[in-house]
Amino acid sequence: MSDLPRLPPRDRTGHKGEYGRALLVGGSRGMTGAIAMAGMAALRGGAGLVTLAVPRTVQDIVATYHPAVMTLGLADDGDRFKSAAADELLRHSQSATALALGPGLGRSADLTELVERLYREISPPMIIDADGLNALAERPNALAQPGGPRILTPHPAEFARLFGGGLKASDVATHEQDRIHFAGELARRDQTGRTVVVLKGHRSVIADPKRHSINETGNPGMATGGTGDVLTGLVTALVCQKLSVWDAARLGVYLHGKAGDLAAENFGQISLTATDLIDYLPVAFQSL
Repeated sequence: MSDLPRLPPRDRTGHKGEYGRALLVGGSRGMTGAIAMAGMAALRGGAGLVTLAVPRTVQDIVATYHPAVMTLGLADDGDRFKSAAADELLRHSQSATALALGPGLGRSADLTELVERLYREISPPMIIDADGLNALAERPNALAQPGGPRILTPHPAEFARLFGGGLKASDVATHEQDRIHFAGELARRDQTGRTVVVLKGHRSVIADPKRHSINETGNPGMATGGTGDVLTGLVTALVCQKLSVWDAARLGVYLHGKAGDLAAENFGQISLTATDLIDYLPVAFQSL
């Protein structure tokens, strides 16, 4: 990827507040690992403070994954968020530098309502993945009027659901020119022009309404559960450090793939896991 963006050097007198407050929203009973890995990736990605907003029923579990991550327990139905959690999330979003929405979120009518409301009303940049994308696919009109800058990170099946119109995952899985075309079309549904689409896969496509970029890092070993959650947390951290959504998406996808490549050199592709990517993010950063 040419002209790769860079993070600015850190000030010797800098403190954690200067490197952003990341608020990651997700998790549900049986899917606590997704939001935990996103949080750990946000830490490795350089965010100053990381808070995981999760259903109260799983808060104690999520809090055990990493001692440097803070947790916020919100209203739930015993398994996943209730729509009533939106009010408190909107309040906490006011002090966040960037948010992520989706890892391990689950599916329900309440969650669809929650995701649509947050997408429309939260003004800081937001990265949406996994079940956050699936909820938006049920409320596609929300894509036209986001409350602020957005990064959507679908794999081909999620992309097809978001795009609608009979599009199939196979239509955006392999042919690069088709992938570029459809990613740009989805980004252009945002009438405010502030949405970046990351269409994941071999040579992931990053597109906004006016331009696109192709990523060249990554390998088939990364086709395993949790790697998308790692990307979500990493990109959130980069936005926290004052990169634009366009630059954060490009750099995040590159570093995510680079960490996967470095891990595969040591472990092989077959044995690669999502947490390996988190462990190799420091080396990926150093490789720049």
